[in-house]
Amino acid sequence: MPSYRHQSIDRGGAIAGGVIVAGDRAAAMRQLQSKGLAPLSLEADAGEAAPQPAQRRPGQQADAAGGAAPGLASLGSSLLGRRAGRPSLKRTELANIVRELATAIEAGLPLLNSLKTVRRSASGKGQPVILDFLIERVEAGRPLHEAMEEYGQPFDEMIVGMVRAADASGRTAEVMHQLADLLDRSVELRREMIGATIYPLIVAGLIGISIIVAVTFLLPRLMAPIIGQPGVTIPFPTAVLLGFAGFMAAWWWLVVIGALAAYVGFRRWVSVPANRRIVDLVLLRTPILGTLLRDVAVARFTRTLGTLVSAGLPILSALRIVRDTLGNTVLMEAVDGVQEKVTTGQSLAEPLEKCGFFPPLLVQIVNIGEKSGRLEEMLIHAAGAFDRQVNTSLKILTKLLPPVLLVIMALIAAFVLAGILLPLLEMQKSLGG
Repeated sequence: MPSYRHQSIDRGGAIAGGVIVAGDRAAAMRQLQSKGLAPLSLEADAGEAAPQPAQRRPGQQADAAGGAAPGLASLGSSLLGRRAGRPSLKRTELANIVRELATAIEAGLPLLNSLKTVRRSASGKGQPVILDFLIERVEAGRPLHEAMEEYGQPFDEMIVGMVRAADASGRTAEVMHQLADLLDRSVELRREMIGATIYPLIVAGLIGISIIVAVTFLLPRLMAPIIGQPGVTIPFPTAVLLGFAGFMAAWWWLVVIGALAAYVGFRRWVSVPANRRIVDLVLLRTPILGTLLRDVAVARFTRTLGTLVSAGLPILSALRIVRDTLGNTVLMEAVDGVQEKVTTGQSLAEPLEKCGFFPPLLVQIVNIGEKSGRLEEMLIHAAGAFDRQVNTSLKILTKLLPPVLLVIMALIAAFVLAGILLPLLEMQKSLGG
């Protein structure tokens, strides 16, 4: 296991140092905290890893000649980031950074020192640039949520809102841990959905390729000796398949261009809000798939709203942030309607029930939470139930998709087989007659 050299302050105010062995930096910080130490610095032991260039002062870039002033280098990097496009991070990387930052703050480090501590372990191309930007802004006196908002992606409105709530509530470490959990759950949910659909899609793709090869290459060769024979009539399935094969052989390039044009045209058509709403509404009303999409959105809505409210964010601000995390314009419009009703003084449960897109269980939980004054606690508990519902819907989808695809492909294969066998039977009949 890696070792880390630290300098820390104990409960008596004395400075202590040494080496600690832990699985990663966050685990090392937790060990120091459990011993009553507040780390001032925490670096990989020189015997374990060579010093990284990332240990340079935040915002300071190395000049080719080694003599560039920090201020000019920082200004140059900022201008370059604005002009060339700033790097972003994957959701997993962002969750790890947020969790390390929360652990450092929980250990007693000030925000700026925590950012610098996390910066020392930054890897890749995006992490050092993003952390340098945040450190530069925080050193200038800007709040962390403003620095994140100024940087842009990967810091969306939900992340900025939760960090703002952390600053306002004074529970920075707790809220940052909640945010890391929320990011981890979103990554886990996306992986579950990809894992649930990847196998059926692979099966469908392989069967589709096999049918295309059979119709395009094998069928014309098998039918060549039969076509033109006296007394042999080409059945309808065979005529359809031969026409398809001939069209693909002569105009395959047109099919490719048409498919690309259709894809680009559909993307542009969907970019119009009214058209996007039509697509989202159709998806929500699709059997099984619509239920899964709704369960995923409801689980995200419940967990995010509960986390934001527990962080001290007002319900209207929390609803505005949660709206942009749903990923479905129909549900987003429903939340807009809920927000308008809450603004006029209505409870949250009543408009949720009237919009018709949220399950009765959520409405009942919100109603009980509002009346008991434990809304955030009820929402967090309900999020677990909806996560289990998502897992159930995913299992149903994975069990149902393969047989449905097999039935569809079997029907297509039967049509192809009929196109091959029927002319053979016709020829045999004519020869026998």
